[in-house]
Amino acid sequence: MDKVYELRNCDIKVCLDDGLIRVYSDKGLWRYLDGGVRVRTLELVKFIKTDYQKEFNKGLKISDNSFMVEIWAHVYSDYFGLLLKRNLKIKWIQNLIQKGIERAEIIDCGEEMFDTNRWVWDFLAHFKSIISMFLPKNISNKNLKN
Repeated sequence: MDKVYELRNCDIKVCLDDGLIRVYSDKGLWRYLDGGVRVRTLELVKFIKTDYQKEFNKGLKISDNSFMVEIWAHVYSDYFGLLLKRNLKIKWIQNLIQKGIERAEIIDCGEEMFDTNRWVWDFLAHFKSIISMFLPKNISNKNLKN
């Protein structure tokens, strides 16, 4: 089920399926995260999980911290990929980076039975506070995405 959440004047595209959430890493999400990545990512995760509960009459079996770390990994992979692509003018490297950017544009967050990488995000969730210290600030101001 496709949805667009308007949070803090930003449109965030999300698709809810049984056991799987897709969050679209686009300008709306980037703008939303600019105001305080830790607080706003948690706010988004809570909003999605509440909506999921209403839609499917059951809770999403992904911890808040695991969900947050996975969102960050995709958003900032996309961000850094775009920076590299803009600054490295070697065609084969740009092509390789473009493939990575395309993979990062849709954030598939699934329960363990739907997401073979769930264990990675669950493990990294233990280091959420440390990871959050390395996240770039004001990513949408870089005008990297349309």
